[in-house]
Amino acid sequence: MAWGQMAAKRKRGALGAGKAKRARSAPSAGEAVPEGGPREGSVPPQEYRVPPPVSQGKWKNKERVLIFSSRGINFRTRHLMQDLRTLMPHSKADTKMDRKDQLFVINEVCEMKNCNKCIFFEAKKKQDLYMWLSNTPQGPSAKFLVQNVHTLAELKMTGNCLRGSRPLLSFDPIFDREPHYALLKELFIQIFSTPQYHPKSQPFVDHVFTFSITDERIWFRNYQIIEEDASLVEIGPRFVLNLIKIFQHRRLIRLSVAAKFREKQQVKEVQKIKKKGTKVLVEEDPTEVVFETPAEEKPVEIQLVKPESKPIVKDKKKLRKIQRKKQKKLFRTEGSA
Repeated sequence: MAWGQMAAKRKRGALGAGKAKRARSAPSAGEAVPEGGPREGSVPPQEYRVPPPVSQGKWKNKERVLIFSSRGINFRTRHLMQDLRTLMPHSKADTKMDRKDQLFVINEVCEMKNCNKCIFFEAKKKQDLYMWLSNTPQGPSAKFLVQNVHTLAELKMTGNCLRGSRPLLSFDPIFDREPHYALLKELFIQIFSTPQYHPKSQPFVDHVFTFSITDERIWFRNYQIIEEDASLVEIGPRFVLNLIKIFQHRRLIRLSVAAKFREKQQVKEVQKIKKKGTKVLVEEDPTEVVFETPAEEKPVEIQLVKPESKPIVKDKKKLRKIQRKKQKKLFRTEGSA
């Protein structure tokens, strides 16, 4: 073992000496050039430097989206969730939520995961799929019925994009006309847009998310932007969102409840003021006493002797039953004798 270690050390030393000799053989800028070296006017060796990072900005928009689902989803929904997570580098994942849990538990889960936006997939009867988009914990939130789901693995489109690249968002002009669509547009922008200078994102824009409205439904598509002629090639996934209901901001609910409470308090104060106000005294009518007849005064009697106790009268039927039982016992004793 000792000889083997000595041989290995010698080999390492020999390799190190060879490297050192090779390094010394290259002439420096201050040393003289030997006869066989490069002469004046020849191109000096190029120096390689590490390029600086492309995105030198600061990450300010701290939007984080939590993408998870309830229990009972099928394989297609699971693949759709995975596709959205790959397309959104600012997203986070979590375990499936139990069916017995209420929806307000999502606010606590988002708080634990340090997320302020949420995409929640809810499956019912293993047939209908619902998508919740919410701004936690204040709101607003929207509920959609998801239809015509096609995942990346299912479509096998020719388009492709860099993983982690930031997308462009394209909206139908109808989003600016209707107020509820304008609210959904702002919600989509905050959820699906990747923040600038995000640590997991790439500083490139090579695909676009389109949100178009036809038949009162929102159609989601993902396209690649080709550099040569700026044409679009679909990548996937694709799905259709059918809006069911938009839930208002929790702050507005609190304000409405507070306004109702103030109204009740004001009504109570008005009633108190009316009660404390000066009462109008009505003069007594002398004719009211005409038909009043004084009640007869009864003499007050004080009992000095304790009243006699009333005899306890037992039920006659019970007495008869007891007598019959006694007679039966007597007959039995006589018959046995």
